[in-house]
Amino acid sequence: MFPFILPIAQVTSVSQLTDVKPTDWAFQSLQSLVERYGCIAGYPDRTFRVNRALTRSEFATGLNACLDGLRSTGGHQINEQIGAIDAVKKEDLQVLQRLQTDFAAELTALKGRVDQLETATGTIEKQQFSTTTKLTGQAIFAVNAGGFGGDRVLAPRGATVTQDQPKATSLYRVSLDLNTSFTDKDLLKLRLLSASPGIGDNAAGYLEPNLGSVLDFTIPGRQEVSLARAYYTFSPARDLSVTLGPQMVAPDFIDKNRYANTSFRDFSTSALVNNFILLPRPGGAGAAIAWNPNQGPFSLRGIYIASSGSTSLPENQQFFGGGRPQDIRLFPAIGGGAKGGLFGDPYTGIVELEYAPGKAFSLRLQYSGGELLSSQYKVFGANADLALSRKVGLFARYGNGSYPNTILGDIKPQYWSAGIAFQDLLRNGDLAGIGIARPFILSSIGNATQTNFEGFYNIPVSKNFRLTPIVQVISNAGNQRSNGTIVTGTLRGVFSF
Repeated sequence: MFPFILPIAQVTSVSQLTDVKPTDWAFQSLQSLVERYGCIAGYPDRTFRVNRALTRSEFATGLNACLDGLRSTGGHQINEQIGAIDAVKKEDLQVLQRLQTDFAAELTALKGRVDQLETATGTIEKQQFSTTTKLTGQAIFAVNAGGFGGDRVLAPRGATVTQDQPKATSLYRVSLDLNTSFTDKDLLKLRLLSASPGIGDNAAGYLEPNLGSVLDFTIPGRQEVSLARAYYTFSPARDLSVTLGPQMVAPDFIDKNRYANTSFRDFSTSALVNNFILLPRPGGAGAAIAWNPNQGPFSLRGIYIASSGSTSLPENQQFFGGGRPQDIRLFPAIGGGAKGGLFGDPYTGIVELEYAPGKAFSLRLQYSGGELLSSQYKVFGANADLALSRKVGLFARYGNGSYPNTILGDIKPQYWSAGIAFQDLLRNGDLAGIGIARPFILSSIGNATQTNFEGFYNIPVSKNFRLTPIVQVISNAGNQRSNGTIVTGTLRGVFSF
């Protein structure tokens, strides 16, 4: 065999090859090629590597070097020696010619089989992907306790939420994802979910259910196993993806932020993980697109969600006091006039333009519009994150909305949040953050502005388990100055596989 492909040196004696021994079965052949034809070279470390596989390219290179005298180092080439009749014995040439004649049929058949193998290998490489389904899962377990100062807690419209201090609770959320791909460039996602009953299982959501204080990973809360995600994503053109499905959630596709986005990983307060007024009804049936031209700095995304497109008419259960008595809800369902269906009230459409010139900075400009309880609302938003270093980053969101013809009249709420996040703060793989949010800035509701604070420290206990202590502080809850400060603590454990 001929290892000719590397820049290696000619040898004049087989003894120069350190890994070739006289007892080797190929010793005589190598000795003949070296001493009679000068047609063997070794690697720079003076080895021949007799057990190494030889490619067709290497063989062709070596054979050509022997025949045409392409090597510039010492030694005579076959063509030169053929010119000297004494150097090449006539009987050797006769034996070679006879072997070629006797095995012509076998050589032809072998060549055909090699060609077939090459064709089959090429086909396998192109079609090697088959339909694949991967199962992933997550279990969130948490304990929560908290309380408030003062005698009672008031809702934004003045009703009493409670006069009793909440009790310590435990809560959970378990999900299983079936991720199926048919072409290696698409995704069919199905998610099965079971969770604690709802916002009442954590002190922040119980005491202030209207303005984004609830722990986000408790939404939605259904103890029975339900289908939480069902959608299909594919790419009809380069740099373009399209998603369709009866069970979608807008934050899966829009308003993402590298530091404040995932309630089981970083911040858990709803008003910190998403723009609170931009996404009044995030879940339902719908469609989404994402376009990143030439994988450049600009990306365009859009999503349409019909909250009751696949189910019976829902109550306003996720935002603005959902699941609580009518007088506690910020926008009660009574008189809302919801129509339902894919194109009826309530529905949401969102467009987002992202500019990310590098890995350190991203800016997203957003517009949200739709109908909620007969209010044709619109909201403008902005979302940014900035990596100051590999370990420290900043984030901020802003929203300015208009909700006409609500039960509270024509309102124009604003929203903002900001914070700082730390990676590898005390140990490798940990994550910490401090955030502040004002979820519903509106002087016509209440007599103050609610402010939410959160601090967390996410600790990697093992490869699959993380433990996170969380502290939430809420001042002027429900935009009511008379409400005492709410303080809650949560210990969140997340197991993933």
